[in-house]
Amino acid sequence: MNTPAHPHIVVEANIPFIRGVMESWATVDYLQPAQITPEVMQNADALVTRTRVKCDAALLGSSPCSIVASATIGLDHVDIPWCEARGIKVCNAPGCNAPAVAQYVLSSVLRLRGSKPLTLGIVGVGNVGKIVERWARALGMEVLLCDPPRARRKGQEAFVSLSEIAGRADVITFHTPYTTVGEDSTHHLFNSSLLPLLRRKPIIINAARGAVVDTAALIEAITTGKADAPVIDCWEGEPNISPLLLEKAAYATPHIAGYSREGKARATKMAVEAVCRHFGEEVPRIEPEVPDAPASVTAQALIDSYDPAIDTRALRARPDAFEELRSTYSLRPEPM
Repeated sequence: MNTPAHPHIVVEANIPFIRGVMESWATVDYLQPAQITPEVMQNADALVTRTRVKCDAALLGSSPCSIVASATIGLDHVDIPWCEARGIKVCNAPGCNAPAVAQYVLSSVLRLRGSKPLTLGIVGVGNVGKIVERWARALGMEVLLCDPPRARRKGQEAFVSLSEIAGRADVITFHTPYTTVGEDSTHHLFNSSLLPLLRRKPIIINAARGAVVDTAALIEAITTGKADAPVIDCWEGEPNISPLLLEKAAYATPHIAGYSREGKARATKMAVEAVCRHFGEEVPRIEPEVPDAPASVTAQALIDSYDPAIDTRALRARPDAFEELRSTYSLRPEPM
């Protein structure tokens, strides 16, 4: 790589805690997603973004950009094979918002079901799923884990099938990436074939990716009494969300489950570190400094730290403002 003496970095303007961090050695432009165009990228050596900028040949085909750093966990918005073929490094922020998503899930569960004994089915046991599992066990919940790729690597003993979770769980929460190919495709993991298997009228929680849950099948499950009112943060087709699912959900939020102050700081730190290393620059200190997720949290700490009903009211009042509610969200603190 021919490292430019003074790189030009384009940064999505809504990324928090990043302004002023790289200006000592680079020219940095902060732009809204719609402003990050092929014309802008023709003079950019790096892009720091989130999920609303599609990073592909159309955007980067005429760009000298040599790194895309996404301050997110998911990379659905990045054409990774094309970037790799062009020699463009792609980085993300795995695990950055895992405590915040666990906070969202378990606060919702506790508010809806109280302290009664529960069986929680976790589908996807990565960074988020592991914290949900740890905190849920500390709260006295029985936990069932479904993660076929991990089960193949680590052995089947700790895992169960999705069908078994459908039959045994009071709550089913999804924490998988979104993939559409191969034996581990996660497209419509929750679908109509699961409906006859639901035994305990579970709460379905989608804080993963919208199309992991088939909206039509979920609505059918609710209307036929096979599932309780769900908790939906990730929606098929967002920002154009289903009005019927919005109406039927116990909690309905604009893809903000991971939007904690600490989670955003972690993501920004990981993205900046990647860009600095790429250009051979010293990694600066980024505020605020954030601790690792605690080993456990109390039910009261979770309930006190977040009330999803507030965000639900805001979305129901202005469903067409999904993107605005998301981009202007007031970052909440994680439970301690």
